Amino acid sequence: MSDQGSQPSWMEWVRALQAISQTGLHYAQNPYDTQRYREVGALAAAMLSQHTTLDTTQILALHAAEFGYATPKVDVRGVAFRDDRILLVSEILDGGRWTIPGGWADVNETPSQAVVREVREESGYETRAVKLMALYDRERQGHQPAFPFHVYKLFFLCEIVGGEARPNEEAAQIEFFARDALPELSVSRVSERQIQHFFDLRDRLDAPTEFD
Repeated sequence: MSDQGSQPSWMEWVRALQAISQTGLHYAQNPYDTQRYREVGALAAAMLSQHTTLDTTQILALHAAEFGYATPKVDVRGVAFRDDRILLVSEILDGGRWTIPGGWADVNETPSQAVVREVREESGYETRAVKLMALYDRERQGHQPAFPFHVYKLFFLCEIVGGEARPNEEAAQIEFFARDALPELSVSRVSERQIQHFFDLRDRLDAPTEFD
């Protein structure tokens, strides 16, 4: 089920069990089925707690916030350049490691609206989304550590149209880096291979979007 280099099979099994629980709870018509689906969710949470820093109670609380048919979450990232350098922000929640600015898409936003908002909130820069450079499955890209939910990551090429660097509660520093002088990266959010790929594509608007 897993390709070489992707998350181990147990993580896919945990996510599959959690999805069965969530979807089943949405459609269940009687208390017996509801109880069975809750038990499946509790089993998935117990399995996940053995391999992460979260305990079973925390995982169940995360899953309780989800409802309806289970689908992947969407993480949007804005790839912006200035003078052959890429815009990165240091993540306070990841010990100051650096990443392309971004975060979760919000309900009622288009993908391009979401990435423009995230770049502004995390860096202070106003941007315009130009092109979808990549759409990745987080697990197949080798991001660590493992995450309780299945995630799709959308990387947009963004043009800076205004604003200025503005440290905030999420990003302590905002800077531009050359491709041969990258800082320590937040590998949960972005990899060096991805950044090098974006450097290669920044002037090739006709290049196809990379996916999976």
